[in-house]
Amino acid sequence: MNTVSSTDGTVIAYDRAGAGPVVVFVAGAFNDRATLAPLADALAGEFTVLTYDRRGRGDSGDTMPWSIDREADDLDALIAATGGTAHVFGFSSGGILGLHAAARGSAIARLVCYEPPFPFGEGNAADLPVRLGELVDAGRSGDAVELFQTEAIGLPPELVAQIRRSPMFPALEKMARSVVYDSTITTGATPPTTLTTPTLVVNGAGTWPVLARAAVRTAEALPEGRHLEVPGGANHTIEPAATAPLVARFLREG
Repeated sequence: MNTVSSTDGTVIAYDRAGAGPVVVFVAGAFNDRATLAPLADALAGEFTVLTYDRRGRGDSGDTMPWSIDREADDLDALIAATGGTAHVFGFSSGGILGLHAAARGSAIARLVCYEPPFPFGEGNAADLPVRLGELVDAGRSGDAVELFQTEAIGLPPELVAQIRRSPMFPALEKMARSVVYDSTITTGATPPTTLTTPTLVVNGAGTWPVLARAAVRTAEALPEGRHLEVPGGANHTIEPAATAPLVARFLREG
């Protein structure tokens, strides 16, 4: 494990592997740096790959107050620590974060967004981040996890009840504060329509229809956007074997 200090002093933990042009992997909700490690490993033969814990999860710190710009600062610190420019792969809300960072001037050469959940009028209630924050502040982390799963993700209540009884639930509770951040990032978000960074927007063929539609519309909204669908990817997941070659081909163009 490596660490870097962000602008506000927050320590960001990351793993680094491979050799070649740098790719920083930005995970989504309920994810730590392990989530995108299989995809990063599949690309490490050609690229230097960095997977990191976004603030508020894993081994990274969480300096208050949170803002999306502070998360973009974290990404900038990682890019600066590995040569000053990089490609970025963002998964889910991490894709929206990557687009935000690129639009505000981060040194991102090429950007891949896997199923960025821009709502396009189909998103959650505008007050969801506030309600999540109130639950976490009240010590009700489990209720916050359940609320995010039902309203932001749209999981059926019976499945959420099963998850709450499962051995994985304590790990989700530990990241409850971070879903306030992810909800804030996604609620009401729109693609940056003036962004000139070459961007590939990807969705899995088996993903939820709302995310497939969002991927197409996001690519259409970006001046330098293009869209690809990859095999697999059921239920908002990534198939590394199918996705890695397409990502590598797009990044080689830069």
